Amino acid sequence: MTLSRHWVADQLGRQVEISSLPRRIISLVPSQTELLYDLGLTTEVVGITKFCVHPDEWFRSKTRVGGTKQVHLDIVRSLQPDLIIANKEENDAAQVMALMAEFPVWVSDIHDLTQAQEMIETVGSLTGKAAQAAGINKKITEGFNELRGIRKKAAYFIWREPWMVAGGDTFIHDMMQRCGLENVFGGELRYPEVDITQLPDCELVLLSSEPYPFRDKHIAELKRYLPGADVRLVDGEMFSWYGSRLMYAFRYFMEML
Repeated sequence: MTLSRHWVADQLGRQVEISSLPRRIISLVPSQTELLYDLGLTTEVVGITKFCVHPDEWFRSKTRVGGTKQVHLDIVRSLQPDLIIANKEENDAAQVMALMAEFPVWVSDIHDLTQAQEMIETVGSLTGKAAQAAGINKKITEGFNELRGIRKKAAYFIWREPWMVAGGDTFIHDMMQRCGLENVFGGELRYPEVDITQLPDCELVLLSSEPYPFRDKHIAELKRYLPGADVRLVDGEMFSWYGSRLMYAFRYFMEML
């Protein structure tokens, strides 16, 4: 039986022709892989990246197609996907364009909670899981409506040597704002490098668990330059994963604050 096809807009504004119900899905984005699992697409998802660590059962059993920025195109071709889910920031543009020439590729572009929930809704719709996606979004909306943040000047570090922070056009920045935190680097774009010997005044410094694995020793390192600041290790997945993990992020933020 030949499945009917329809056009779906992705978050780049592209129109993507997709089978009415994709049967062979590859995810190139860890947070969106977890979303596909929570939507109940265990049979349909045939490939993931080596960084798609959640859920563990998929990480151990699904075919890995490489990394988020080093996809093995030959493995993708061998899986014959009828839908690939990618992300503008997390995946390599040249590789995604090469895949677009051969397969339907739906690309997300997410900078805030609203766009994350739009992605969840659309992915649910195009995979035949609209009701499940609506349920996930309902939990996210209710949770973030309960979130009551604190007012503090803060910086969020993602890398060391060079030291890099989250700027004002990132999803992390939006999560900080929803926690009531004023990002002292909110006027910068993307993930700027900073000089830790000349940091602006901060009350709170957050050291992410990913992509750089900050540890307790780095708290002491930052304290030398900001002795009055509260420096903490935080779960980077809660601040930067924009899929179904958002159902639990608000509770993590409430406990952290």
